[in-house]
Amino acid sequence: MKTILVPINRAGWPFIALFAVIASAMGYYAEPLGWIGLVLTLWCVYFFRDPDRVTPTRPGLVIAPADGRVCLVDEAIPPAELEMGDEARPRVCIFMNVFNVHVNRAPMDGTISKIAYRPGKFLNAELDKASEFNERMSLSMKTTTGHDIAFVQIAGLVARRIVCQVKEGDFLQAGQRFGLIRFGSRVDVYLPKGTAPMLCVGQLTTAGETVVADLESKEEQRQGEVR
Repeated sequence: MKTILVPINRAGWPFIALFAVIASAMGYYAEPLGWIGLVLTLWCVYFFRDPDRVTPTRPGLVIAPADGRVCLVDEAIPPAELEMGDEARPRVCIFMNVFNVHVNRAPMDGTISKIAYRPGKFLNAELDKASEFNERMSLSMKTTTGHDIAFVQIAGLVARRIVCQVKEGDFLQAGQRFGLIRFGSRVDVYLPKGTAPMLCVGQLTTAGETVVADLESKEEQRQGEVR
């Protein structure tokens, strides 16, 4: 039952209430519409679920900030608004569909050094150009291990609201909740130069649990294939 009756993120309750009111109104005018409204209300509850996660705590581990599928592993320059320089860094991009848990979590222990919001388009979040043109909330962090990393919430084709629940100067632990995106989107993680990502394109991630990279490892970037 613990896997079914999970907590609901507080940002979701206004939407759940709205869906319930609309469902009741639909059912008042036509019973079949009421059943449709009930299904949509239950989906809204499901969307805003916020289960606890067991986060690996060894120093140097970078943890996935989002549930979803790895859609891109490459090198890219962090968003200009974070002022982290113009040198490309390893980047892992995680795409969330409307059925994933959408609560985002901090990838490492550290202090938020800068938060920058930039309005933009709502292209398909799986596209590479979404990181450049879509609406986004960018965060940089000075980790307790002395590294600078960045993680970026990117709106998608359906997403219309990025929620960031932290501010500059806040200290976060790896796996701690920091925000969410409604409804379907993407989160990019920019790693320190020379870091080898431990994920491959197509793999599924669990926010707060899946290891994205190990800053203390000398292992080369992992490769994978569908089997």
